[in-house]
Order: sequence, then C-alpha cells, then structure tokens
Amino acid sequence: MTGEPDGDSTPTPRAGLAERQAELVAALVAGGPPPPGFAPGPLAATRAALLRKRAGEVARHWPLLAAGLGARWSTTFAEWAARRPTAGSLRDGWDLARALHAQHALPPAAAEELAVREARLRYDGLRAPRPRRAPAVGRAGGAVAVQIAGRVRLLRPAPRVSTLAGDAVADAAGS
Repeated sequence: MTGEPDGDSTPTPRAGLAERQAELVAALVAGGPPPPGFAPGPLAATRAALLRKRAGEVARHWPLLAAGLGARWSTTFAEWAARRPTAGSLRDGWDLARALHAQHALPPAAAEELAVREARLRYDGLRAPRPRRAPAVGRAGGAVAVQIAGRVRLLRPAPRVSTLAGDAVADAAGS
C-alpha cells in the first residue's frame, strides 16, 4: 500500500508532494533554501512570524532568559534559531542559554535559571531532559544550584554588574 504499482519504481504524485512539503518546511523552520515556485517575500514573512512564535514559546519556558535579554530577546533568539530546526521550547531555550553562557553573554538572572535547570534535570543536548535521581550541582555564570532529594536550592546567585556612577564593568565571572 505504498501507492506504487508492483514492479514500477517511478515516483508517484504523492511522493513528489511529500518532497515539496519537506523542502517548504525546511525553508520555513530550518533555514533551508526557498523551494522553487515560492515567492521569497511571503516566505520570508512567514519564516519571521514562525520565529517570533517560537521565541514566545521559549520565553514561556525560560522567562528569566527572555527577561534578562530584554529588548534584545527577539533578535538574539532569531539569530540563534534561524538555521536550527526546533527541538521543542524547553530544549531550544536550554541550548540557547548554554550557547550564551559559552560566549559569556548570559545575563545573571538567566545564569541562575540555567544553574537550577542543570541541577534539576539531566540534558545532554541530544535527548529530552530527564529528572536527576542522585544529588546534583548546577553551575552557570557564577550561580550555583544544588538538588538533593528532588528539591533544588540556589546556593549562590550570579554576580550582578556594578552600575555605580554609570560605570558598567562586568564581574570576573563574565556575567
């Protein structure tokens, strides 16, 4: 019941449709090239709308990350996500937070949020996050969180930037 007659290996119209649909989805959510026959303007507008929707979903799972970036949230997320297919909002936020942490660009509140998640859940970047069973410590941007018996506590908050007399100097942890 594949839609192909026995012994005939020519593609069916359904197979061609599936290929065109896959090209369209790749162009919209994974940064693929525009498929033939689609106007680039409306395709770009749809891609931007889907990225905004995706950013909103990630912000619901990672509110401190979105709030910490403030007005830069939309552009930061869009630049990061433009060439990445979604792995789900929780994982997208986690991957973005880790990427910002690696670049020393993670805001302090988001560092605390990441440290708590790292202590509570196990996430290798490939499979879905799973609850930790053993005691664990999560660290990010100077923040330290510990999980014992299923309870997570933030032991040390992330250092904040000094803004006395307009002097914005980052702390030693790079937060």
